[in-house]
Order: sequence, then structure tokens, then C-alpha cells
Amino acid sequence: MLTRIRNANLAKYSIAEVPNTKINSNIANVLQETGFIDSFEFKLEGKLSQHKILIYLKYKGKIREPVITTIKRVSKPGLRIYAGCKDIPIVLGGLGIAIISTSKGIMDDKQARSNNIGGEILCYIW
Repeated sequence: MLTRIRNANLAKYSIAEVPNTKINSNIANVLQETGFIDSFEFKLEGKLSQHKILIYLKYKGKIREPVITTIKRVSKPGLRIYAGCKDIPIVLGGLGIAIISTSKGIMDDKQARSNNIGGEILCYIW
């Protein structure tokens, strides 16, 4: 999902199409709440494996500069990165967000700190 959003941003596409999974829909919800994307919607057609999420990307200015400048995957299948609530990093001095998978669901770093919850750091976005 992250690579598809990154590639769509670089190509200045207005829509990125990603597979419909619970994790992808929760990450898209966090991105919409924090203002990194305009909106997202579900495209349900055909078999269950063909369902997609359409993510409407956000640009600023007439030259269409992407709002998302960098997406960096942190926790990988070969090396999971976990952080307690006090060890959650502040991304780019508070300008970016860290998306964290917690026991209460997927949320950004500010929500995790306010709820006093740690978890697996999925990615950084700024």
C-alpha cells in the first residue's frame, strides 16, 4: 500500500488504488484524519479478492506539489519494531506522523501517546 501511494504521488496521479484489507482501510482512515489524503472509498466489484480501496491523494498549489513528501516503512516482516508509549518517536519535530498498530487498533503517534498505548510502528509519513 505504501509503495502504491508513493508511486502515485511521484506520478502526480489523483487516485491510488490499493487492495481492500482491514489494515489498508485503517491506515487510509488515519491518513484522512491527519489530512494527508483527501478521502478514500471502497470499490466493491467481482470476487472478494478484487475489492479495492480508492485513495484520493492531496496536492497543494498550482504545480500540484504532493502533501505526502515521504513514506518510510519502519517495521518489516524480517524485523518488527515495537515501542512503548514513552518510546514512540516524534516524526520531523511533530510535522509528520508515525502510524502505529496497537491493541486498540491502528492509530497515529499522537493518539497513541494520549491513550498511553504502545505498539508496532508501521511507518513514518511527512
